[in-house]
Amino acid sequence: MDVLDTVSIGILLGAILVLAGILSSLVALRFGAPLLLVFLIVGMLAGESGPGGIRFDDVRLTYIVGSVALALILFDGGLRTRFATFQSVIWPAGTLATVGVVLTAAIMAPAAVYLLGLNWIEGLLVGAVVASTDAAAVFFLMHSRGLRLRPRVGATIEVESGTNDPIAIFFTIVLIEILLAGQKPWSEIALLLVRQALLGTLMGLIGGRLIVVVLNRVSLPQGLHAPFVATAAIVIFAASQALEASGFLAVYLAGLVVGNRAARGHGMILAFMDAATWLGQIAMFVLLGLLAWPERLLNHVVPGLAVALVLMLVARPVAVFVTLAPFAFTFREKLFISWVGLRGAVGIFLASIPLLVNLPNAQVYFDIGFVVVLVSLLVQGWTVSFVARKLRIAKRRTDTFSPRIELDLPGQKAQELVGYPVMPGSPFLRRGFMPSWAKITLVIRGERVLTPEEARGVHEGDHVYLLAPQDKAQALDRFFADLPPPSSPDPRLLGDFFVSGDVTLGAIAEIYGISFEGVDQTMMLSDFFARRLGRTPQPGAILRVGDVALVAHRVRDDRVITVGLQLAEEDTSPWWRRLWTGLRRYVTE
Repeated sequence: MDVLDTVSIGILLGAILVLAGILSSLVALRFGAPLLLVFLIVGMLAGESGPGGIRFDDVRLTYIVGSVALALILFDGGLRTRFATFQSVIWPAGTLATVGVVLTAAIMAPAAVYLLGLNWIEGLLVGAVVASTDAAAVFFLMHSRGLRLRPRVGATIEVESGTNDPIAIFFTIVLIEILLAGQKPWSEIALLLVRQALLGTLMGLIGGRLIVVVLNRVSLPQGLHAPFVATAAIVIFAASQALEASGFLAVYLAGLVVGNRAARGHGMILAFMDAATWLGQIAMFVLLGLLAWPERLLNHVVPGLAVALVLMLVARPVAVFVTLAPFAFTFREKLFISWVGLRGAVGIFLASIPLLVNLPNAQVYFDIGFVVVLVSLLVQGWTVSFVARKLRIAKRRTDTFSPRIELDLPGQKAQELVGYPVMPGSPFLRRGFMPSWAKITLVIRGERVLTPEEARGVHEGDHVYLLAPQDKAQALDRFFADLPPPSSPDPRLLGDFFVSGDVTLGAIAEIYGISFEGVDQTMMLSDFFARRLGRTPQPGAILRVGDVALVAHRVRDDRVITVGLQLAEEDTSPWWRRLWTGLRRYVTE
């Protein structure tokens, strides 16, 4: 019975710690603090050296929990990444996630050797442990501070964060194997890297396709779609690791496949994965906080601070500027990507592996990794939105997105029912502007459920449900966002919506329901500006097309690079000016 009592007390304490982590997230949301930092502090306070007094040294349990949590986090990251986003930045993000990680570790090695008295392999191991970034913390902070990144910069950081973890993990494990078993030939290391990458890619793509097949062809009981997907992601990760493939790469690619294919229960899966990744992060960081003893950390705090400064001010910037040199990023964009490289989940997780295998100097790696993550979250975490505004990489959101309700329709997977509250400043309410592919099916007014015909229009305070293709449903968020009414298109901003200049008119017409009559639908927006204007486009140039104003946002080499789409206000200019504008367009076309 004493054993049962001990187990019950352990369950109670664990549940209380998770609850403390969840409730502490409210404080983080209020003050914009990095959530990972809050969870770590909760674990440290509950540990043997804190007020909680809990003695915890089970590194194996921490590794298991950390592996499962990271697998779910990476799968969720792939699940939410659009192929269009992935493909648009695959080369810069992929280079940064591979060459950038190795270069960061290589630059960190001399600093670790000098500051910590290690040999060169051990110095490389310190660099590998802290080389990967945690963009989840970055995007949480940007969202909590009401900021929106430039699309290409945000996509690069997003894709880098999902693809650099497998490289950092592989590099760390190879270095640990070298330290345990002796020097390996570099040809063998390269062969092992290629094998893990190729096999991990194959496992991820096949696993993702199998998940989609089961979702669409097997009639699972209601509510089991999301747990099945989460469990299958862990199976893909574990099976890949057992076959000596990169499980972390495999699980990310599996999420990418599932997220970009039509499958049943998509909305439920996303909601479930939100909760699963939150609980996984809380459990992992609370356990890592329990492993950290403040008294022991004090012995390495000075060299840890020095290593963190070298990483933030030298290694990461050099890696970013070198790897992104062939790509068209501005100096400010590269500077921001350098500063936004927060360290988090993977850094401390990798720092615990030497403890698991009893590597010499294992405690040094863990303490240094812990200090580096703490400093990164404190310094970079609290300044990321400030730096974004100063470098003009992000703008403050003036919109408030309504909560989206997603309902899967039995018997088919191409369409889903999406519901929104109708906000007073939403583009839909102000203009009745709606993509041609979305169809209103229900209107909830008070306690009544009405058809569109019975409702006789949609009013503020209603809840509206629309039928929309699954892959486009998320685009409706912008139509129901609470936007302040624009007085006129602002050439300094991206507008109500934003697109690249190389997007075709046909794609814009399909997504936003804009009519480009008498014009080649395969023409790009940049060419459309050149043809309509009849002169070199300048930033701020405006073309009105039906209910939409196209704003030339960025112009490079006489071509429009970024176009803002704003819902056009009624043209109140004098009749003779409108006539002249029409004649000029007729002549130029």
